[in-house]
Amino acid sequence: MIGQQLYLAIGAPMLFNAILIAVLMALIQSVRGEVRASLAALNQRFDDMRDLWRAELHRVEEVLDARLKHLEENR
Repeated sequence: MIGQQLYLAIGAPMLFNAILIAVLMALIQSVRGEVRASLAALNQRFDDMRDLWRAELHRVEEVLDARLKHLEENR
C-alpha cells in the first residue's frame, strides 16, 4: 500500500501539471491564431489605404499635368 500511495502522491501532481500545460498550450495557440488573423486584416487595410492613396495621387498628378499643359499653351 505504501508503494501505491507514493506513486499516487508523485503521479497525480505530474498528471495535473501535464493536463494544465496542454490546456495552456491550446489556449496560447488559439490566441496566436486570433492575433495572426487580426494582423492579416490590418495588413489588408493598409494595402487598401495604399491603393487609395496611389489612386488619389495619380488623379492629382493628372490635374496638375493638365493645368501645366494649359499654362504652356497660353504662353
